[in-house]
Amino acid sequence: MSRRVRQRVEEKGKNKLESPSYRYPLIGNDEDVAPKVEDYADWTSLPYDTVLYLFTRLNYRDRASLASTCRTWRSLGASSCLWNSLDLRAHKFDLSMAPTLATRCAHLQKIRFRGVDSADAIIHLRARKLLEISGDYCRKITDATLSMIAARHEALESLQLGPDFCEKITSDAIRVIAFCCPKLKKLRVSGMRDITSEAIESLAKHCPQLSDLGFIDCLNINEEALGKVVSVRYLSVAGTTNIKWKVALDNWEKLPKLTCLDVSRTTIDHIAVSRLLKSSQSLKVLCALNCPFLEEDKSFSSNKFKGKVLLAMFTNTFDELASIFADNSKKPKDIFAYWRDLIKKDKSIDEIMLWIEWIISHTLLRIAESSSQGVNDFWLNQGATLLLSLMQSTQEDVQERAATGLATFIVVDDENASIDCGRAEAVMRDGGIRLLLELAKSWREGLQSEAAKAIANLSVNAKVAKAVADEGGISVLAGLAKSMNRLVAEEAAGGLWNLSVGEEHKNAIAQAGGVNALVDLIFRWPTGCDGVLERAAGALANLAADDKCSTEVAKAGGVHALVMLARNCKYEGAQEQAARALANLAAHGDSNNNNAAVGQEAGALDALVQLTQSLHDGVKQEAAGALWNLSFDDKNRESIAAFGGVEALVALAKSCSNASTGLQERAAGALWGLSVSEANSIAIGRDGGIPPLIALAGSEAEDVHETAAGALWNLAFNPGNALRIVEEGGVKSLVHLCLTSVSKMARFMAALALAYMFDGRMDEYAMIGTSSESASKSVTLNGARMMALKHIGAFIKTFMEHQIFTGGALSFAPSMLAQVAEKARIPEAGHLRCSGSEIGRFVAMLRNHDDTLKACAAFALLQFTIPGGRHAMHHASLMQNAGEARALRSAAAAANVPRGARIFAKIVLRNLEHHQAESSKGKKVSYNRI
Repeated sequence: MSRRVRQRVEEKGKNKLESPSYRYPLIGNDEDVAPKVEDYADWTSLPYDTVLYLFTRLNYRDRASLASTCRTWRSLGASSCLWNSLDLRAHKFDLSMAPTLATRCAHLQKIRFRGVDSADAIIHLRARKLLEISGDYCRKITDATLSMIAARHEALESLQLGPDFCEKITSDAIRVIAFCCPKLKKLRVSGMRDITSEAIESLAKHCPQLSDLGFIDCLNINEEALGKVVSVRYLSVAGTTNIKWKVALDNWEKLPKLTCLDVSRTTIDHIAVSRLLKSSQSLKVLCALNCPFLEEDKSFSSNKFKGKVLLAMFTNTFDELASIFADNSKKPKDIFAYWRDLIKKDKSIDEIMLWIEWIISHTLLRIAESSSQGVNDFWLNQGATLLLSLMQSTQEDVQERAATGLATFIVVDDENASIDCGRAEAVMRDGGIRLLLELAKSWREGLQSEAAKAIANLSVNAKVAKAVADEGGISVLAGLAKSMNRLVAEEAAGGLWNLSVGEEHKNAIAQAGGVNALVDLIFRWPTGCDGVLERAAGALANLAADDKCSTEVAKAGGVHALVMLARNCKYEGAQEQAARALANLAAHGDSNNNNAAVGQEAGALDALVQLTQSLHDGVKQEAAGALWNLSFDDKNRESIAAFGGVEALVALAKSCSNASTGLQERAAGALWGLSVSEANSIAIGRDGGIPPLIALAGSEAEDVHETAAGALWNLAFNPGNALRIVEEGGVKSLVHLCLTSVSKMARFMAALALAYMFDGRMDEYAMIGTSSESASKSVTLNGARMMALKHIGAFIKTFMEHQIFTGGALSFAPSMLAQVAEKARIPEAGHLRCSGSEIGRFVAMLRNHDDTLKACAAFALLQFTIPGGRHAMHHASLMQNAGEARALRSAAAAANVPRGARIFAKIVLRNLEHHQAESSKGKKVSYNRI
């Protein structure tokens, strides 16, 4: 909820009261109130009980904000009824904060905390009436801390530590708890190494009211000593190893009050289960979920134990629990919902069902976290339904754990964001999306966080993502992303990240205020909150891939936020997503000015150059991708070079021979982009960029060798680089591409690079040196030239279908030329943009003495001017302005020009005529570079 009160309150017979900033007319009878009279709602006149109710519906941060409104509300905000329970898990609570809260904790009865710092601070709250303590992330809590807590809170009735392991707590602390807290009724501890007989016997001796005991996921327990805790009614040893079952059975079956026993995830077998259910007179419920030895006996049945409930992977939990109730003939579909709706309650049954809810939610979460084998049928048949039912529990921790379990059990591969579609769709079919969204709207931030996490994970599935969007989930998540609670905002941002993968959801996210919320997250938590920053940047990266949304990201201050993140954040996940977002923002050069805007943002280009030197491949890949896109802007290209971009990218290309294809492609692509500039092209060659590009041109990955071919094509324009390519063995690699690549673009650009290298300009450069050196080079170049020209010709012939081409040679009829052009066209070549000097070089090749080069030049000009190409009009304009039509007419008519070159030249002339006609119509054409 926002800091301002926006909740509308309505009481019986009273006017509706709205926000204090909201003016409205007081409506009544005409004779009582003049229609034009207006007044303001006076919030301070609200009854105290109404204000107190408002306080109870707010989180602590909003309570403090509301209490600061006036002196009266400040007093109400300090009311003891508002401070009988504290959930500090999402807040920084340590020794420095404790004195601030201590004045309000005199009547505190229940507290939930997270981590060792909060545990150390609890004793400073001076909450002597504290009855319940629940903590998680307790791995670092020591005996000393726990003993001090117990000593200061002798009225304590419930202590729960887990579900993570309490590795540093020993039996000594358990003995102190038993001695200091004689009123203890519930003790649940997870992950202790050893529970000695002395510790357990101390509990039996000093805590006569102890009825709920759980030593969960422990390494060793003393089975005999547990048989002496005669007050225990609910016992859990779930996940505890090394249990000696004979000793356990001999002692536990004699416990006079034992009503429910949880042995889930242990080594219990069917013999031990049968004995417990037969011999224990008081035992009603035995929970044995995910017990491999028990499940091995396929013939075992629980039907023979009348009046007993066995909860196992092979039993129907809902049907089994129905037998607890007096009227068990109907067997409702959801026994938990049936029990919650009962008007006439039975206290003993309520206790059992509350314990079962807690135990099952804990066990299901543990099973989900362990990715146990052979449980898929269980999840599909009843596990998903159980989790959804438990999310409707009245116990907040059960709700949270069930939501966490739901978020976890659908995940197959967390690293690659892969989920089990069958499980996800099972959740959707059972109404899980609507239920999760309702939980996400809760005022309890713990529930908001866990529900948002589940929605985020489920949204990886496209069908579920659509269901989330249809149910209004995008607005819910966009609202949660504005939360001042970091955990809530983090999970909401994760949900928007996953939803933004779908093109159909991007605009909806923007319209719901998601873009602004995500940008604000980066400004709100610029450092120290890695998860928030990674998710927010990841969502913005997905949104920035959409042209319209990329504009919204820029308007919201996204460029500045992302650059700040790339410059200052040290977390690699956030760096990677920030760089990816900047790359996507810069990818819309034809439709907006984001490319230039990113380049103009202070520190952007420098930061991206620095990120290419990261130790993390993902960061390097996205940074190189961003520099590739940004290099399409002339100013950006030179600025990147000024910040050391050439040296950094050459180093990256040299180091990525064994890296992912994505990194290789972007490294080559960034060098391709920079090499458009002659100065950069020379620098790349001088700094050793050619050998790694030749190596990448030999990659089997199409995207990699295609991009490397493009870079080599640009570099070969310079005769010095062309010679380096020959000397480094590049001719063989380019010829190989011409012959074998499945990418027409790769073959095309390889052929163009070879044409540049052997059109004669390199020869003069190669002759520099002593006469013997020149002679040696001449021999080498002649051999390379023959090989190159042979394969250039072979490449071009693949676009000359004999039957059609023969017809074209015989007739220059438009229909026949159109067929030839269609056969020769490489659609992707329309994305290439050439400079005037490059176009001029191809025109000059039409006059070269070599027929293959003439054909190659005409073929290239055909590709660059075909109508429909993104830059065809630009190329046509360059040729028309330079008067190149004369050379084309000459080539088309010359008898000494090969047939293929004449036909291609004629098609180019038709293309120029087409573009000139289009220009004369006054059509508006964009020449922006991609």
